[in-house]
Amino acid sequence: MRLAELSEHSGVSTATIKYYLREGLLPPGRQINATTAEYDEEHLRRLRLVRAMIQVGRVPVAKVREVLGHVDDDSLGRSIRLGAALWALPQVPEPDEDDEYVRAAHQEVTTLLERLGWENAKQLTTISPAYRSLVVAVAAFRRLGYEWGAEQLAPYAELMHRTAVLDLDNLETHPSEAERVEFAILGAILNEPLLRSLHRLAQEEESTRRYGFA
Repeated sequence: MRLAELSEHSGVSTATIKYYLREGLLPPGRQINATTAEYDEEHLRRLRLVRAMIQVGRVPVAKVREVLGHVDDDSLGRSIRLGAALWALPQVPEPDEDDEYVRAAHQEVTTLLERLGWENAKQLTTISPAYRSLVVAVAAFRRLGYEWGAEQLAPYAELMHRTAVLDLDNLETHPSEAERVEFAILGAILNEPLLRSLHRLAQEEESTRRYGFA
């Protein structure tokens, strides 16, 4: 398809597509002549991924380029490739390691990982954005007087593990490695708000069942 057709199929303006091409977010099309290039379904799929990252995930263009660099790096193994792409997404700031609540949160999260037997997560604590986010959240609870720790978190972690199994089962239905990594990126951007919405709907439903509408 030509640029105008790619724009029509994707709903993205030609000016925006040209910008993505200049920024390296889309691979160049097959050059037909000096002024015309041809694009295919791979360009369309990548364009939709880029739009989801920028519009839904609010990921800055520079970060999108970094993530896609990992998506396209077929020299990496699957776990490293997935991890590198996900870790390139915007993350929470580093916690203040001098904060007493942060230190307590580290202890509780370490206890949680040991209780769950999550050995890989234990090995990655110093570099994992997910671990850092969890510590920040637990510290915030504890700072407000809620003694959330390993015991309270364990049932939630077990539910999340079952969710992760479903995620990877769905991921493995996609035929190519690039599609699997792209699906993981979309999962990080779209599944999290989806799961958050389901969680809130479930809370509303359970609250109404227990306490009525009053």
